[in-house]
Amino acid sequence: MESESLLFSFFLIFTGAAVLSTLALFLRQPLLVAYIVVGVAIGPYGLGYISDPSLLTDISEFGIIFLLFLLGLDMQPAKLLATLKKTFLVTMASALVFILIGYGTGLIFAFSKTESLVIGFSMIFSSTIIGIKLLPTTVLHQKHMGEIMVGILLLQDFIAIFILVFLNSGTFEQATALRVLLALPFLIFAAYITTQYILIRLIAQFDQFKEYIFLLAIGWCLGVAEVASLLGLSAEIGAFIAGVSLATSPIALYIAINLKPLRDFFLILFFFSLGAQFNILLLGEIIWPALLLAGLALTVKPVVFHFLLKQFSERNSLAWDAGLRLGQISEFSLLIAFVATQSGVIAERASLVIQGAAIVTFLISSYIIVLFCPSPISISSKLRRD
Repeated sequence: MESESLLFSFFLIFTGAAVLSTLALFLRQPLLVAYIVVGVAIGPYGLGYISDPSLLTDISEFGIIFLLFLLGLDMQPAKLLATLKKTFLVTMASALVFILIGYGTGLIFAFSKTESLVIGFSMIFSSTIIGIKLLPTTVLHQKHMGEIMVGILLLQDFIAIFILVFLNSGTFEQATALRVLLALPFLIFAAYITTQYILIRLIAQFDQFKEYIFLLAIGWCLGVAEVASLLGLSAEIGAFIAGVSLATSPIALYIAINLKPLRDFFLILFFFSLGAQFNILLLGEIIWPALLLAGLALTVKPVVFHFLLKQFSERNSLAWDAGLRLGQISEFSLLIAFVATQSGVIAERASLVIQGAAIVTFLISSYIIVLFCPSPISISSKLRRD
């Protein structure tokens, strides 16, 4: 892709995303849906203005790397452990139920056992963007609902990261648990030692040079991501470990705030590339499994979370509220579909089923939350809370 066509591609992507994002905000939809629609519209299976999105796909992977790095920066070890203890059993039990539902759906529509298992994995996760962005800030920071939501979503993120480690190896049969068990602790230990004895001291000495801290954070994130790749793990898991290792640093909040615009830039490209790879010519083949999968996520997930939370003495109204907020498929599901396709674990048809189901749940779940749950953008003034 030549520089002129790259510039033209960026113009189409970001201008188109800006226009559709404006429409999405008026319709109270998550912005990532607009980014995906832009990809579908101007990608090779749409209008064809961008016929080869391979370079953009490679560039867009940085968005996921920075996303996981920032996720790690938010994870204070002590507070994290306390929250996770409260939601561990709920998350694990629900994950098992959702895997079985997705696996069964895959088999019904004649997908292979491996593809059905990946479809099952994609059902585990709920959207962090929808779950957190549509939760009132006061609830998130001061009330029990916020603790439950964050705990479940973080545990789901851990599960996603673990799955990505194995998907990155190519196939489940080729993934060696021994390699992961040895490489992962080694990387965690090495990151911790380097942070404590080198990075923290550099940050303390030169913290007045903000551009240096910004550069150091990016270098650390990408460096650990590269080491993870060399060890046979994924770059994403390396970025996550890099973030967690810096979470206790007093400069972590500054790093997180300043990296968010960079993360958002690459995430727009990531969701665009997902849309651009969505082969609408195969829509007739995947529409029914995608709609069934979406329907199961929207109906079964709230019920399962409500039931499990009730078993742990949560109030009925709170359990339903949490269930509705978690009743969709996640951005991590899209990432798993992307990595599984790139690694050759699943075929394009299975990936499109996951993508199609996720997009449908993003749209419908957003409306459900806005209509029935307290939210900063609720349609009802009685439910609108900052």
